[in-house]
Amino acid sequence: MILSVSRRTDIPNYYSEWFYNRIKEGFAYARNPMNPRQVSKIAISRDVVDCIVFWTKNPEPMMGRMDELSAYPYYFQFTLTGYGRDMERNVPHKKDRMIPVFQDLSRRIGAERVIWRYDPVIFTKTYTPEYHLKAFRQIAEALQGFTKRCVISFVDVYAKNKKHMESLDFYEMAAPGLVEFARRISGIAKANGLAVGSCAEQIDLDECGIEHNSCIDKALIESIIGCQLKASKDKGQRPSCRCLESVDIGTYNTCKNGCRYCYANYSSESTAQNCSKYDPLSPILCGTIGETDKVTERKVKSLKNHSIYTPG
Repeated sequence: MILSVSRRTDIPNYYSEWFYNRIKEGFAYARNPMNPRQVSKIAISRDVVDCIVFWTKNPEPMMGRMDELSAYPYYFQFTLTGYGRDMERNVPHKKDRMIPVFQDLSRRIGAERVIWRYDPVIFTKTYTPEYHLKAFRQIAEALQGFTKRCVISFVDVYAKNKKHMESLDFYEMAAPGLVEFARRISGIAKANGLAVGSCAEQIDLDECGIEHNSCIDKALIESIIGCQLKASKDKGQRPSCRCLESVDIGTYNTCKNGCRYCYANYSSESTAQNCSKYDPLSPILCGTIGETDKVTERKVKSLKNHSIYTPG
């Protein structure tokens, strides 16, 4: 299986001690977001985990113990945007802190295993297209040689983040303007040695040099592990998402990054309450197993076909 750590919260930033304890014990519990009384016990030992995909805005808290991951193939989806504290309240300063962290991580594990995410792109009176292009260029130049790929997306409005998005006074750009913006993004990326892809976007940007991306990427994982995978598209994601199937061990309403556009935190009260329950020794993130919870062991297995992998 592919282990996702995590689309639901920033585990590398805030819960790395919990995660390392789970690696030591070889299992984790995860609550079903759609039915909270259903809890899965998930084996995460090396014999069933083919690759770990980390999602984070700041991996620095976990980087001192990465030798504990030596048995596992993994890569990072590292979000680095041009937004300030008004949008990403608790993310450290980008130029002073996060770009050096990105560079350090790349030196440790290789540029091909650190994917730069500039997403979501939100247009407001402050964060105009020109602002984004300037910020994107500055970050791309700083990351030249430290990553091989950038992923962009345009913000989606869900019921869970609609109120927050409306408070930002954001606006949607018409298709012709969006295509021109994407073309300029692609040009900046290319000038800095980067391929650029889109994340779960319905709009076709191929003409701009931006292909539809898979964030949990079958080809990338196969190149990292040196083996082909017998795996399918993740049916639990949005229809336009091209990611490979994965198992996520995170918990919604537990991220402390404070991003105003976030869909994974939809209640500040629930987030504060959940975070107060954090115990790095618990088998489940930010919670406990109650008497009325039904715990079942999830069937997981390696997806390798054990044939010799030959890069295309």
